[in-house]
Amino acid sequence: MILVLIALFASALISPPIIKTLGARGFYVLALAPAAGLAWVIAHWPAPGDPPRTETISWIPSLSMDINLRFDTLAAVMSVLILGVGALVLVYCANYFDEMRRRVAVFGGELVAFAGAMFGLVVSDNTLVMYVFWEATTVLSFMLVGFYGVRATSRRAATQALLVTTFGGLAMLVGLIMLGQHTGSYLLSDLIADPPAAGVLVDVAVVLILVGALSKSAIVPFHFWLPGAMAAPTPVSAYLHAAAMVKAGVYLVARLAPAFAPMLSWQILVIGLGVTTMILGGWRSLRELDLKLILAFGTVSQLGFITVLVGIGDANVAMAGLAMVVAHAMFKACLFMVVGIIDHSTGTRDIRKLARLGHRLPVLAAISAVAGASMAGLPFTFGFVGKETAFGSVWDTGALTPTLRHLVDVVLLLGSVITFAYTTRFLWGAFGRKVRNLPTRAVARLEPPTAMFQAPPAVLAVAGVIAAFASGWIGGLFEPYARSLPAYGEDLEHLAQWHGFGLPVVFSIIVVVGGAALFLILRAIRAHVFVHPPRLNADRIYDGTLRGADALSLWVTRNTQRGSLPITQGVILSTAVLLPVTVLFLGQRQTLRLRGFDTVEEIVVGFAMVAAAVATVILRNRLAGVLTLGVTGYGSGALFAMYGAPDLALTQILVESLTLVVFVLVLRKLPPEAAPSQRTRHRPIRIVIAIAFGAMLVLVGLFAAAARSTEPLHVYLGDAAYEFGHGANAVNVLLVDIRAWDTLGEVSVLIVAATGVASMVFRSRRFGIVPRVTESALAERRGGDDPSAGRTTWLRGSEMRDPSQRSLILEATTRLVFPTLVVLSAYFFFAGHNAPGGGFAGGLVMGLALVLRYLAGGRYELGEAVRVEAGTLLGGGLAISATTATVSLFLGAPALSSAVFDLHLPIFGEFHLVTALFFDLGIYLIVVGLTLDILRSLGARLDVPVTDVSDDDRAPATDPMEVK
Repeated sequence: MILVLIALFASALISPPIIKTLGARGFYVLALAPAAGLAWVIAHWPAPGDPPRTETISWIPSLSMDINLRFDTLAAVMSVLILGVGALVLVYCANYFDEMRRRVAVFGGELVAFAGAMFGLVVSDNTLVMYVFWEATTVLSFMLVGFYGVRATSRRAATQALLVTTFGGLAMLVGLIMLGQHTGSYLLSDLIADPPAAGVLVDVAVVLILVGALSKSAIVPFHFWLPGAMAAPTPVSAYLHAAAMVKAGVYLVARLAPAFAPMLSWQILVIGLGVTTMILGGWRSLRELDLKLILAFGTVSQLGFITVLVGIGDANVAMAGLAMVVAHAMFKACLFMVVGIIDHSTGTRDIRKLARLGHRLPVLAAISAVAGASMAGLPFTFGFVGKETAFGSVWDTGALTPTLRHLVDVVLLLGSVITFAYTTRFLWGAFGRKVRNLPTRAVARLEPPTAMFQAPPAVLAVAGVIAAFASGWIGGLFEPYARSLPAYGEDLEHLAQWHGFGLPVVFSIIVVVGGAALFLILRAIRAHVFVHPPRLNADRIYDGTLRGADALSLWVTRNTQRGSLPITQGVILSTAVLLPVTVLFLGQRQTLRLRGFDTVEEIVVGFAMVAAAVATVILRNRLAGVLTLGVTGYGSGALFAMYGAPDLALTQILVESLTLVVFVLVLRKLPPEAAPSQRTRHRPIRIVIAIAFGAMLVLVGLFAAAARSTEPLHVYLGDAAYEFGHGANAVNVLLVDIRAWDTLGEVSVLIVAATGVASMVFRSRRFGIVPRVTESALAERRGGDDPSAGRTTWLRGSEMRDPSQRSLILEATTRLVFPTLVVLSAYFFFAGHNAPGGGFAGGLVMGLALVLRYLAGGRYELGEAVRVEAGTLLGGGLAISATTATVSLFLGAPALSSAVFDLHLPIFGEFHLVTALFFDLGIYLIVVGLTLDILRSLGARLDVPVTDVSDDDRAPATDPMEVK
C-alpha cells in the first residue's frame, strides 16, 4: 500500500514535465500509475477468512499519529473504483484537451495526486491520518474545480465546494478526536471491533463525523455544492463527482455502520437525509436543461440512495449498497464522459440545441443507452442487480421497525421512478429527434469524436453489463464486508440477476411504467410546472449566509476597530486580561507557592529591569526609550545565566541585540519625539491596562507552575536528549529533534512574516540582490581615477559612500571583528548539539556580523559580504529543514528526528554524524536570510542622511544600483 501511494504521488510530481514534453499524449503515460495500482489491488485482493493486510510506519506514537494502513474488502472495492476509473479518466483526458494550455500540465498532476489521496483515505486505519488524506482531497478538489480560474463561475464553484467540505471536515475532525479520546484508540478497526457504549458524548461525536461524511457526499442540506462544481472540466466531473470524491462520505458511512447503525441519531441523519436527498435531487434534475446539470442532480439523488443502503446496518442491504456503489461509479462516470464528448463535438450541452444527435453519433448514443439503462435499473445491467437487491432487502430488514422499513422502501421506489424519468430525459435530450426533420445547427456542424475519445466511456458501459452477468462472482467478493454486519436472522442473499417473481419484480415494473409516464407527463406540461425557480433554494441560502457573515464581520469591525491604534490595542489587551483571569477564578486553583530571590545578584538585576521598564514609559525620546527597554531584555538573559540556562541566555542576548538594530533602523526615519498632536489621551486608563496585563501574565504563570502535579519534564530531558537525540545540549535537541515539527512551523511563519514586512516596506518595488561594487562604478565614484591607485581601503563598499558618512575607526574595527564573528558563528553552529549554541544562535551571530559590516560600509559593503539573495537563503534553509523529515524516514528514524550514522574519516578518525545537524543548518540559513532581508528593507538607503530623505524618495529609485 505504501508503494502504491509513493508511486501515485511521485507520478503526480513528474506529471508537468511529462505533459509539457509529450503534450496531451502524456496523459497515457500518467494513466500507467493508477493502472499499476489497480493491478496491485487485484493481486492482493483479501481472501475470505484471511486477516486484512496491514502496514504500519511509526511516526508520532505519543500523539497516535502512526501511519496505519489496512486493506480489507471495503477498501479493496473502493480502490478498484478509485484506480480503475482514474486510469480511464486519464486516458479520456488525452483526447479531451486538444489545446495545451499551461494549466493542463499541472492539471494532470493534480488528478493523479487526487487518486493517491483517495487511495490513502480508504486504506487508512488511523482516523487522524485518514483526516489528512480527507482534507488533501478537499484541497485538490478546489484546484481541479477551479481549473478555469479566469471565469467567475469556476472561482465561485471552487470556493463553494472548498468552504462546504472544509466545514464538514473540521466538524468530522472534532468528532474523531472525541471518539479517540473516549475509547483510547484512534484506529478504525479498534473502534468497529469494540464500539463505545451509547451516551451523550458518543452521540455528539457520531453526529459530527456524519456532518463531515454527508457534506462530502453532497447529502441535503450540503447538496448544493455538487451541481455548482459542474463548472469544472468534464474529466473532473467524471472522476471526482461520480466515482471518487463524493464516494468518500459513502465510504465512511459504510465503514462505521457496523458500530453505530443502531443509534437513533445515526438513523435520523443517514436514513432521513438520504431519502430526502434522493427525492429532492431527482426532482431537481427534471428541471434542468443542461446535460451536465441533469447528471449532477441525478448524482445527488443516487448518492442519497446509496447512503441509505450502506447506512441501514443490515448485511443484505449492505450487499445492495456495495453493488450500487460500483454500478453508480461505472454508469455515471461513463455518462459524464459522454457529455464531455457532446460538448467537445457540438459546442453545447443545452438539450434545446441538440436534436437528432443520435443519427450523427450512433456509437455514442449506444454507449449512453447502455449506461443509462444501468442508471434506470433495467435488466441485464449491474444497476438492475443493485436496485432489485435493494428493494427486496430493505423491505425485509430487521434493522428497522416494520413500519419504518416499508416506508423507506416506498420512498426508494418513488425515487427510482424519478430516476427512470430523468434518465429518459437525459437520453432524449441528448440524442432524441425532438420532432425535427433536420438536426439543429450545433449538431449539423459537429466534429465527430475519435474512437479513442469514445473508448473510456465504452469500457465503463460494457463493464456495467459484464458485471451483471458476473454478479454472483462479484457478490462473493462483497460478502466478507457484508458479514461484518448483522443479518437479523436472515440468510445472506447472494447477488444475482434473477431471484424469481416477488416484490422486487413488482417494484421494477412500477419503476419502468411510472418513470416513463412521469417523463411524458412533465414533457407535456413542462411550460406550466417549471415556470418559476424553486422557492427553497440551498444555493441562495448559502449566498445569504455568506452575505450575513460579511455584514456581521463589518458590524464587529466597525464597532471594535474605529481606526484608532490605542483603542484597538486597548480592546485586545483588555480581553486578554479579563478572559483568563475570569476563567482562572471561576475554576479550580492550586495554592500558590511563591519563591523569592536566591542571591543578591538576582535582586540587583531585577531592580535594574524594573527601573528600565519604568524609565521606558517616562522617556519621551523614542530612541532613548528603545535603548532603555533593551535593558530588560539583557536583564532576562542575565537571569537565565544565573539559573543555569546558558543556551537561553545566549539566545536572549543575541535576539535582543538584533532587535535593537531593527528598532534603530526604523526609528531613524521617524522624528525623535512624538508630536503633541500624536500623543493619545486617557493616560490613566492606559496605565491601568498596562499594569493589569503585566499582573495577568505573572498571575497565570504562578498558577500554572503551582498546578503541576507530577515530576517536571525537565528532569528527564537531559537523558532523553542524549539517548534519543544523540546530543548533550537538551535545549538544542529539543528544538531540532523532540519538537522539530514545531520549529519547522515556526520558521515557516517567520519566513511568511518577513516576506510580508519586506513587501509592505518596498510596496511596488521588486526585490533584487544587494548591489555590489564594480570597478567601473568605483572609478566613476573616484572621479575617473585608476581604481588601483594605491589607496588604503578597509572596506570595499565604503568607497561608494559619502565621505562625511564614513567612520575610519568603525571600518577598521569591522575589518578585524567580522572574521571573528564568522568563526564564532560557525563554532556555535557545530558545537550547539552538545554545548551552548546551535543553528539559531549561530545564525544570530552571523546576522550581527552582517549588521556590523552594513553599518560600517553601507549597502554596497553588504553586497560584498553576501552575494546571495535573501530569498534564496530563506527558501534554501526551509527546503533543507523540510527535507530532513524524509531523510530521517529512509534512515529508519521517525520523521524529523535524529538518525545517526558513523563515518571513519582520515585524520579525524571515528565521526558520528547526526541528521539533526542538517535541520539546524536550515535554521541557520533562515536566520541569516531573515537578517539580510531586514537590512534590505528596513535599512534601505541607510547611508543617505535623514535630512535628504523626503517624501519623494519613497518612490521607486531610478538609480540602477539602488536597492530594489
